[in-house]
Amino acid sequence: MTLDRELVGRSYPPSAVYEVGRAKIAEFATAIGADDPVHRDAEAARAAGHADVIAPPTFAIVVSLGAAFVVLSDPEVGLDYSRVVHGEQKFTHHRPIRAGDRLVATTTIDAARTVAGNDLLTARVELATEDGEAVCTATSMLVARGAA
Repeated sequence: MTLDRELVGRSYPPSAVYEVGRAKIAEFATAIGADDPVHRDAEAARAAGHADVIAPPTFAIVVSLGAAFVVLSDPEVGLDYSRVVHGEQKFTHHRPIRAGDRLVATTTIDAARTVAGNDLLTARVELATEDGEAVCTATSMLVARGAA
């Protein structure tokens, strides 16, 4: 199926609030082998100039991935998830994600095209505090492999 270029610019309603907890940050840091104490120790984080423990940069995927699934569940997009592979991921941080943040995610389709029978869809997820402070922009490109 060829992606409809009219999808570009489509935005979805903001996600439910995700409250970032110290334990989740520590678990994620352990999972990826990030051993900097700013991810687990509030005193170390404060000594480094942060208000609380901060998440490793890739922690943004925890919040943004769920928000991006809204695109896959949109019947007007029509991607066959059984044929989807993750083509690219990029994070642009406006400030570190920290314990106590209450984040919302807003997803927008930035690009939709077909190349060599494969559908390529780029989605952007803006992570912000519930008060509207920009925290991170996550951009991902999904590839739905053609049937041939």
